[in-house]
Amino acid sequence: MEENTASEALIPIFKLEKLLNQDQGGRRITLLGSIEDKPALLTAERAAFPSDIKTLEAFHRCLRNVKNLGTNDIYHWYLASASQGDNNPPDLKLNLIHPCTDKHIRKYSPQGVRMVTETPEIYKDRVRPYIIKQREEGRLDWVFNVLEGRKEQKDVIYRDPGPDGAKDEAFLLAPDLNWDRKTLASMHLLAIVERRDIWSMRDLKKTHITWLKHMRAKILKATVQKYPDVEKDQVKLYMHYQPTFYHLHIHVVHVMLEPTSTQAIGKAFGLEHLINQLETMAGGPPEAGMADLTLTYILGEAHDLWTQVFQPLKGAVEGG
Repeated sequence: MEENTASEALIPIFKLEKLLNQDQGGRRITLLGSIEDKPALLTAERAAFPSDIKTLEAFHRCLRNVKNLGTNDIYHWYLASASQGDNNPPDLKLNLIHPCTDKHIRKYSPQGVRMVTETPEIYKDRVRPYIIKQREEGRLDWVFNVLEGRKEQKDVIYRDPGPDGAKDEAFLLAPDLNWDRKTLASMHLLAIVERRDIWSMRDLKKTHITWLKHMRAKILKATVQKYPDVEKDQVKLYMHYQPTFYHLHIHVVHVMLEPTSTQAIGKAFGLEHLINQLETMAGGPPEAGMADLTLTYILGEAHDLWTQVFQPLKGAVEGG
């Protein structure tokens, strides 16, 4: 007991000299200072959120100073404070989906993951019809709101009309809604293409190599111009497969962004790697592309493609 008391007494007499390090979301900081004239390091990390419903209800009721950062279709994002007092700075970033769908609920619920192998035949016969159905259900309204200038225009960092005004090669660059827009080490932008006939990296062909290289160069240039403290070799570009939404987009992140499952092998495919992959197809037919390759990637067990396509295929193989 005396040892615990003595240890606890050290924290109040810690004298801060400087912030030594901070993680991407400011959830963990390391401070350099001293205690009784001897150097000391103090690392502070926010505690995990409670899981019982009564405490969560109390947490929700104590939210203060809620400030809307943006709204697009069913998506809303905010800054807020969880501490008492009207003058406390925001310490939370909130994302709201309203009204949400069953697909949203499944996406954000805990689930196992599986590695699946998608052949060109499976893509053509089973996956692409699924993608067509998703697009027909109007899940891209928020994307078209941005592209057509109805929403989030003040957030657009860069809009490229394409070489010589070629609409098929135009794109825009804007912050991802999950980024706090100030912590550069956690920078996360989205480059969204204007054309609507390329839904995922599966639609990329050899004929798109020059366009992809042009877009990569423009994205890097626009990013470092907007954020001068970021250099080109500190920027990582990749696409997801399967993506969250079926309209071609490129994730643009700081290399120091803490890796999560969304950057894992089998989920994130580097843009440079995709370009190189297409370049290796030299000599083949002009329309050769990513749809002609077998891809192995991860899927959540709640994803429709797992339950409707790959799990039945697995059962058929094992049962045969």
